[in-house]
Amino acid sequence: MPKLIISTVGTSLLTNQIDREYEENWTIRLRDTANCTLEEIDKHYEDVKDIITTLKDRAEAKLNGDIDDIREASAELNGIYGLYNEQLNQGERDIHWLIITDTAQDKISAELLQLFLTKKGLNISVCPPAKDFSTSSDEVFTNGIDELLNWFEGIIPGYQYNGYEIYFNLVGGFKAIQGFANTIGMFYADKIIYIFEGSNKIITIPRLPIKIDTSVIKPVQFALMAEGAWIKVSELQEHPEVPETLIFRIEDKAILTTWGRLIWNRSKEDFLAGDLLNLPKIKYETSFLKDYENIKDKKERLKLQETIAKVAHLLVKYNGDIAPLKGDGGVQLETYTNTVIEHFRVTLSLRVSCKFVGSNLSLRYYGTHNHVQRSEGIKGK
Repeated sequence: MPKLIISTVGTSLLTNQIDREYEENWTIRLRDTANCTLEEIDKHYEDVKDIITTLKDRAEAKLNGDIDDIREASAELNGIYGLYNEQLNQGERDIHWLIITDTAQDKISAELLQLFLTKKGLNISVCPPAKDFSTSSDEVFTNGIDELLNWFEGIIPGYQYNGYEIYFNLVGGFKAIQGFANTIGMFYADKIIYIFEGSNKIITIPRLPIKIDTSVIKPVQFALMAEGAWIKVSELQEHPEVPETLIFRIEDKAILTTWGRLIWNRSKEDFLAGDLLNLPKIKYETSFLKDYENIKDKKERLKLQETIAKVAHLLVKYNGDIAPLKGDGGVQLETYTNTVIEHFRVTLSLRVSCKFVGSNLSLRYYGTHNHVQRSEGIKGK
C-alpha cells in the first residue's frame, strides 16, 4: 500500500553542523533569529546570513557521507530512513510533503532536504507556509496553524480515498508545531513516527480510536463559521452548549477555533451529506430538492452544501449585495444572457441556477452545465 508521509521540518540539519566547543555563540544567534524571514536575515543580520551559509555548506557535505552520517545530520531524515529501514528505494511509490514555517532557517533546511531526497528517488514537495508563519506571536502562529489545517483537510482525504496510508513523521520540527501536528495526526494519520531518544529506532504510534462528541455541533452555525462567518454567541449556547474550546469569542460574536475547525472537518460529512440545511438568505425550490435527492455520492452532497453555506455567508455579510458573489473566485455568480436567472459554481463542471426573490436567493436546479441550462430552457454553451 502506498504512503502519504508528512514530515514537520525544523532546523536540525543546520544546527547539527555547529561545532559546540568553538561556535556556541552561533547557536545563540540562530536561536535569536529563528523567527526571521529570508528577507529580514538578508536586510538586518549579515552575520547570521554568513553563519547559515557556512552551515548549509557543511550540511551538504554531511549528506554526501554514509547512512550513519546522514541520519545524524537531520532529525527529519532520521525518521524517514527509519521508516524505510534505511532502504529509501522502498518509497518509490510514496508521496512526501514537508511542513515548514515562513522562516529563513526552516526554508533553507527544507530546500536541502527536498534536493537530497529527490536525488534519492523520492517524490517530495514542500507545503507553502502561511505568510509570516512562525512562533513569533500567538496571532501569526494561530493563523499559520489554521491554514495548515485547511491544507490537511484539502489534501489528505483524497489520498485516503485512493488507498494511501497516512504517516506523520514528527521526529523533526519546532516543538510548538509538533504538539499541534501530533494532535491533528490523531485525527488524520494512520500512524505517527517518532525516534527513541539517543538512537535510530523508530516508534510508530497507530491512530487512536478517537470518538467525536457530535451532539454539541450545531450544523447551520458550524457550516457558516467554517466559511468565515461570525455567529451570535446566543445561537451557540442553546442546549447542548458549544464548548469554549471550539469557538473564539469577541463580545457577542464567535467563530471556530483551530480545534473547532478540526472537529467540524472530521464530522461534517455526517451533517452535510444528509438533509439540506436551513441557511439564512437561501430558499429551495421543489426542482432543486429533486435534483438534490438524485445525488447519491456523499462527498458531492457535502461539497454542494459547503458552497451554499459560503453563498449564504456572503449574502448575510454584505446585506444581500451580489457583487461579492460575482467577484468570489470559487462561486463566480453570473447571470444567464437575456434572463433574470443567475447561476454559481460548485465545481468546474457543476452549477446551481438561482433567482433572487425579495431578499432571498431561491435555488432552482443543480447539476452539469447542460442539465441546468436545459432545465431552465436556456440555449447556449
